[in-house]
Amino acid sequence: MKDYQSFLPKHISQFLESAGALTRFTGKFFKEAFTPPHEWKEIFKQCYNLGVKSLSLVGISAFIIGMVLTIQAKPTMAEFGAVSFIPAMVSLSIIREIGPVLTALICAGKIGSGIGAELGSMKVTEQLDAMAVSGTRAFNYTVVTRVTATTFMIPVLVFYADIIGLMGSWFGMNIDSSMSLRLFLRQALGAVLFIDIVSATVKSFFFGLAIGIVGCYKGYNATKGTVGVGKAANSAVVVASLLVFILDMIAVQITQLFM
Repeated sequence: MKDYQSFLPKHISQFLESAGALTRFTGKFFKEAFTPPHEWKEIFKQCYNLGVKSLSLVGISAFIIGMVLTIQAKPTMAEFGAVSFIPAMVSLSIIREIGPVLTALICAGKIGSGIGAELGSMKVTEQLDAMAVSGTRAFNYTVVTRVTATTFMIPVLVFYADIIGLMGSWFGMNIDSSMSLRLFLRQALGAVLFIDIVSATVKSFFFGLAIGIVGCYKGYNATKGTVGVGKAANSAVVVASLLVFILDMIAVQITQLFM
């Protein structure tokens, strides 16, 4: 099993081992997720903790991005007499890319690090071992519930960010000019295709799955001590953010095939 280490550089063999361990961890999640009984009460609790409590951060960020994007686009669009196209341009940018990716990165920082630190603390204080000894399905109670919550709450947060981002754009349009909300929404939503919404929703599910899996994996494999917990939280953010970009690149390539 270790033969490949003799001819591969050390950092490559370590990367392959980590990728293999993360893949096995993901496979265990799917096996446990479809094995009853399910911890529904804990899942709803995690949906509230991971999703509802992120609304303010995601909303403020989306509003600012939508407003700034509009303000910065105005001068250039005005030179070509195309200010009326700004709602369509901003809505496509937000719904296709900015909303899903921005929300996923914010959640990778807030939720991913939180899960990594929480499970890491439970690991180093041997709470996970105590749950296993007491007969509790520790993996199901800690990992499955959190990953399920992130998988279903990230798309909800993305939809919320899209709406708030468009409101920020409308606010930016009205800073030095006037445009009714009805006209803005008609132009903004008129440019959006059905496949834009489908592709953004589907990739948001994968963003949520990746953030949850990485956060739980890092926390579940944290080494002993507070340093280990800190490393687990930090590496959860880094790896989850990188996976978000990789998944987004794949999603864009697949979407282009249907457009």
